[in-house]
Amino acid sequence: MSTTTTAGHLIVAQLERAGIQRVYGVPGESFLDVLDGLHGSSIETVVTRHEGGAGFMALAEGRLTELPGVAMVTRGPGAANAFIAVHTAHQDATAMILFVGLIPVEDRGRESFQEFDINAWFGSTAKKVVTLDDAASAARVVDDAIFTALSGRPGPVVIGLPEDVLVHAIESGTVEPRTVARPEPAAGDLAGLESRLAAAKKPLIVVGGEGWNQESSDALAGWAGRHGVPMLADFRAYDAVPHSSDAYAGYLGYARSDANARRLDEADLLVFVGCVRADVLSDGYKRGLDAVTVVVHPGADLLGHFGRLDQHIPAHVASFAKALAATESAVEPSAGWLAGARADYEKFSAAQPDGGTGVDLAVVMEILKQEMDDDAVITYGAGNHSLWPARYLKHTTANSLAAPRNGAMGMGIPAAVAASLAYPGRQVISVAGDGCFMMNGQEMATAMGHGGKFIALVVDNGIFATIREHQEGHYPGRPSGTHMTNPDFAALARSYGGYGERVEKAEDFGAAFRRAVESGLPAVLHLPQDPTTRSPKTASN
Repeated sequence: MSTTTTAGHLIVAQLERAGIQRVYGVPGESFLDVLDGLHGSSIETVVTRHEGGAGFMALAEGRLTELPGVAMVTRGPGAANAFIAVHTAHQDATAMILFVGLIPVEDRGRESFQEFDINAWFGSTAKKVVTLDDAASAARVVDDAIFTALSGRPGPVVIGLPEDVLVHAIESGTVEPRTVARPEPAAGDLAGLESRLAAAKKPLIVVGGEGWNQESSDALAGWAGRHGVPMLADFRAYDAVPHSSDAYAGYLGYARSDANARRLDEADLLVFVGCVRADVLSDGYKRGLDAVTVVVHPGADLLGHFGRLDQHIPAHVASFAKALAATESAVEPSAGWLAGARADYEKFSAAQPDGGTGVDLAVVMEILKQEMDDDAVITYGAGNHSLWPARYLKHTTANSLAAPRNGAMGMGIPAAVAASLAYPGRQVISVAGDGCFMMNGQEMATAMGHGGKFIALVVDNGIFATIREHQEGHYPGRPSGTHMTNPDFAALARSYGGYGERVEKAEDFGAAFRRAVESGLPAVLHLPQDPTTRSPKTASN
């Protein structure tokens, strides 16, 4: 039923009808009518301290839930600040919606205050960019954006909102949200896969992407365990299947084990489920190129896939996992293929003390594994600090990791805020480097203002360690541009009203973590680390 309203208010009504629970944003005068529509709405307006933080929060919600995260920012400068999240959502294949307030229609093309070309800026890194020039189409445009963001290969959609169009009075109402299909694998496709499995001696499943839930994760892991097929996770898709499964053998991409790199080359059948053979996974388009290759992915174009492709099964990961789990395959892997992979994983994920001065992160991770909840959500950004949680922490629950697959710094803290709001009953732990934390650490104020709660481990080594490591390899003895001067992170947390504590020794971490949990506040545990420590230590991997 249509009633007299405005485009801005109708946008909010359509978001409500779609089930959106939160929007993240920095307010701007260019979308005041949308903000007015949010007044008294069932949707919580999460006011962030930076548009980059708002974008990362929306991205994290899209990663961890079944709906796109939604961010709202203003024109020019606000859109520029949010761009990092759109790029991350695009490369990570994560559903999110970015609303951008725009200048009035009549001011276009005059280089008016904060004017920019929304299509030129976002056209190459979003699934769709649309400007709401017809006020009566507001509900349809919002519904189409949600449908597009979730369909096929998920991704970001950007909607421009001219401020004058938003206030147009219209006779219009919401529309029925379109159902996003979860295509099931065709019988012929499953039969083709079965014949390839039957011919394989060293099959390997690589899992990744979006759309996993506990049922599908357990189903695929159960099938793989019964049939002796190892499963590896794509880079930063470590929560796709439970690590407790006997079939889980670790991950690929940066900081992967040498054993898994060899295993990728040795496999005679590669089945990618929810992901493709892309740059990071294949060590820069170098590994796993010769095996028979099957890709299970709803995206028709398989964006990012490189090399051989023998079969594409256009199916949703959850539908595929359920269908495959119902089959009894004739696959007979070589003796010890799965057992060897699992043994290598157990060896690689067993912590070896790092040594050196400062807090030993390997010891901290071992303590954390004992202290943290089984269904805790882990977040981190980009940098060497992320190597420790990736290698040592266990994911047994689906939707328990939010980290940027494109290597964007600054995501960890905003993602922790969003995770704590999306899952208020779950523990949220963020592992942050000092450089990564300082990019969006101010979003602790957002957590304080909206009841978010997380524990951040801030690893402080005073350098951009990843870049310093590359410098040491290419320009030894000539460090340049990688030093940082840091604050007292524990005191900084307390200044926001949160809990802050400095931990000088790894053996003191457990008690400090428990105090942080008991505080009931957003918390920072400041962990000084030896600046010469680059990555987890291992005797062999």
